[in-house]
Amino acid sequence: MLAIRLDEKTENRLEELAGKTGRTKTWYARKAIETYLDDLEDAAIAASAYEEYLLDGGISSPLEDVRRRLGLEN
Repeated sequence: MLAIRLDEKTENRLEELAGKTGRTKTWYARKAIETYLDDLEDAAIAASAYEEYLLDGGISSPLEDVRRRLGLEN
């Protein structure tokens, strides 16, 4: 269970959006948190991949080579 306090402006915006769309404030809060977590996870994965790239000496492959290795040629 999670309880959060919102400032009045944010609470009013959320209330208005929920009223206009027929969704609950909880639904919007859950969606906002899920989206934010997805973004944070993507950023962490990207940072890790970039760190690995740097540790490997910054060696990269042309896109055509990668596509060929993965069997994704047109």
